[in-house]
This record gives sequence, structure tokens and C-alpha cells, in this order.
Amino acid sequence: MVIQQFFIPGIAHSSYLIGASGTCAIIDPARDVDRYLEAAKDLGLMITHILETHLHADFVSGHMDLAEKTGARIYAPKSGSCSFEHEPGGDGTQFSVGGIRFDVLDTPGHTPDGVTYVATDLSRGDEPVAVFPGDTLFVGDVGRPDLFPGQARDLAAHLHESLHTKILTLPDHCMLFPAHGAGSLCGRAMGSMRSSTIGYERRFNGALKIADREEFIRSLTEEMPPAPDHFARCSEINRRGPALVRTLPAIRPMKPAEFRERAAREDTIVLSVNDYASFGGQHVPGSYHIDLGGNFSTFAGWVLPPESEILLVADGPAQAEAAAMMLRRVGLDLTVGYLEGGTHAWAMAGYPTGHVPQVSPAEVHGMIAEGGAALVDVRTPEEYEEDHVAGAVNIMVTDLRERAAGLDPLRPVVVMCRTGHRSSLGCSILKQKGFLNVYNAAGGITAYRAAGYT
Repeated sequence: MVIQQFFIPGIAHSSYLIGASGTCAIIDPARDVDRYLEAAKDLGLMITHILETHLHADFVSGHMDLAEKTGARIYAPKSGSCSFEHEPGGDGTQFSVGGIRFDVLDTPGHTPDGVTYVATDLSRGDEPVAVFPGDTLFVGDVGRPDLFPGQARDLAAHLHESLHTKILTLPDHCMLFPAHGAGSLCGRAMGSMRSSTIGYERRFNGALKIADREEFIRSLTEEMPPAPDHFARCSEINRRGPALVRTLPAIRPMKPAEFRERAAREDTIVLSVNDYASFGGQHVPGSYHIDLGGNFSTFAGWVLPPESEILLVADGPAQAEAAAMMLRRVGLDLTVGYLEGGTHAWAMAGYPTGHVPQVSPAEVHGMIAEGGAALVDVRTPEEYEEDHVAGAVNIMVTDLRERAAGLDPLRPVVVMCRTGHRSSLGCSILKQKGFLNVYNAAGGITAYRAAGYT
């Protein structure tokens, strides 16, 4: 038996290849499926099964693309009521891939439709050797049950039962391969290890140590981090079956004149994806900025209007293609072109540019000390409570879309996050809303503290 993990940073998504005797299954595939085709070829395996643990909220799955390319059968939760052709599974469902037997368990809680795949390598014996719980159980955490309005308490109760009456009945040596790791918003406190064992989690997972059922439910229904906008959209896209990537618009280069004309449409937005220093130097006025060096897919899915066509400003074709792929991961399928030659070509055409000064820790400190500038900390409330600059106003970057109205647009605003990535997005949102004097705290609070300011 062979198990290979595929990890996508940012959204912290893990998918898996598991196979034996010339065949294999792919579990919870990402939408860019070539990685699985190449891995299977290298291992001399044929992809015959595609297994979905639940209707993923934080990314659009690649099950439809992978099925078209391989002819593999899709297995999905019976309770998910999926619209695409598939084999519905739940308690009592059993099938084999080569010499591996899979037993399916209904494990709702994170979502109403979750299932867990328990793998037994029949060449070694009849005890389970690996479990793929999707987002029901993580390393160091469990799946959040609050993604469905009005159902959080009921789902938390289901999660408690799924964990304690099903998954935790597996032997301690059973290897655990979850669908997400540290950095994902599908849980609250995931560990940095990307796999574990049932025994290790039984001993060290804080959520599993909460013996009282009511306390377990309370812990998962209070003070949870906010859920991004695209979570609900992605679940429904996955239930229907995502559009095949080959049917989506191909992004193409656009000369500045065409780019400008297209960007003027009401149904079109401009997204700059280069680093925050480049965006600050000059950018197409009115554009969003999400640095590819940050958690790009998550924040794109969170703040960009899903019905709009997207025009990219990138450092070159390769960066534009990478951004388009990362946008498709969160269901933003309408990326149609990029600015050929980037902002340099835009400026050479004589078009106006916007600017966001990148200010050093010393400059930030001076602007605050003088009292003329407002300091807006756009990190999460939890990050803010842990450490913040005195006098800073905490508005999470995604909330600036609604809460910017509470700031004075005539007063200089310094925007700060941990490193400078999220704050640059915040600056772009404020610029769109008419704020004229917006500054990005380069390096964020990390740089501010490193410079010795307290």
C-alpha cells in the first residue's frame, strides 16, 4: 500500500493518493488535478476511485475534472444530495481499491454531510491502518460546526457523537490523514503536523479531552473565528459539481488601452497580485490588491465579488496564470485577462496611477506620536488582543468593506497587520472608498516590534 499527501499552502488543504496492486484512489482532490495524474503515472498506478469526504467549504474540488480525465468513479456522501453522477456512501458502505478495503462511516458535525473513509490493507491483516476523516478530526483540533446558520449547536452535538462513537473506536496505531492543517479556517487551533495517529490525538488533542458533552458543544459554538464569504458558495458549487476547468475562460494578455476600456465596465474588477511594495509604488486606480505572498486564495474568495469578471495586474504571464489557478480554487472562475507589460506599460501609456506609501516602523511611530494619523490594525480580534500598538483601532481587513464608514476619510490612515500583506489589501479597499491619505505599515507589527517600539 502507498499513501502520498499533496499539500496546498495558504488554504492548508491536504489531499491524498492511496493505492495498491496497480490501482489507486484520490481523496478530496484540488481543482488543479495534473498533480494526481503525474503522481499516479510515476507510481505505476491507475486512478479508479475519487473519494469526497464532504462538501468542502473553503475550496472548489477537482472531482469533476479528475473523473473526466481518468474515467474514475466518484464516491461522495449520500447525505450530501450531490447533483453529479456518483456513488453515494455512508454507514455500511464498503468497496475495494486493489488490495485495500474502504469502510465508510457517516460522521456529520463539521458539515451535515461528512463521511470518513477507513482503509484496511488486506495484505497485512484485517485491522484498519489509515483513516481519512476530512474535516471531522484534525491534528490538534476538530472541525468547526458553525458554518451553517442556525445549525451550530446541533452540528456540534453530531460532531461529538461522530468522534466518540465512531472515529475514536479505531485502534491507536491507525494513521490519521485530515483534509486540512494549520492555517485553515475550517478549524480553530490545528497543529502544524500534517498527519497523526488516533492514539496521538486521543492523548494530546485538546478538543478530544473535553469529556463533558455540553462543554464540548459550548467550546465549538462560542468565539469562533469568522467564516469567509466563499465558504457557503464553495459548498454549493461542490454539491452541484464544479464547471470543468477546460470550459472556463482562458486568460489573455491585454494592451493598456483594451485593459482600461474593459476595466471601466461595471461588471469588472481589477486585481493586482504583485508584492505590496510594487503595488504601493504605482497601481491601476481602483484596483484591489492581494499579494500572492500572503494567503491569496482565502482573501480573494472572502472579499472579491464572485459575479464580476477579473482583470489581473501581475509581474508577468506566469504570475498571472498562477493567480488565475488560485482564484479558481475558491470558485472565482471569471478571470479573463491580464495587463500586458504590467504597471510599467500602463504608466508608459500615459494613464493615471494610484500610490500607497510604504512606511517604515520609525515613520509609523512618528506619525502616531504626532497625533495626526489614525492607526488601523486589520488583524483578527484574537491577534489584536494578543499584542497591538497602543491607540490602534482594530477592524479586521475583510470588515473594512462595511466598517470603513466609521473612519475619517480626510485624516491620514496607517494600516497595519502582522507583515504588510493584509494591510495592503486594506489600503486598496480604503482607496476604493475615497480615502486619500492611506499608508501601509511595511513589515507590520512584526517589523514595528523588531525595531524596538513598544
